[in-house]
Amino acid sequence: MNRDTLKGQWMQLKGKIREQWGKLTADEIDQMQGNLEQLVGKIQERYGRSREQAEQEVNRWLAEQQPEEPRRKVS
Repeated sequence: MNRDTLKGQWMQLKGKIREQWGKLTADEIDQMQGNLEQLVGKIQERYGRSREQAEQEVNRWLAEQQPEEPRRKVS
């Protein structure tokens, strides 16, 4: 999922963000409005992660949000 897609789907993803990073408040997530830099910053602040660790965590999470493509069977 790229950054533009994230901003477009922010409303749908807010709940998943709360599930992943429960220390973030609903108000904080609302204020981010799809801004990944703010998400990374809040994860650093709440969880005591380095910037690099927080970025890696967010990038892994974003990759998991990709819809799976149907697998084709090879006969």
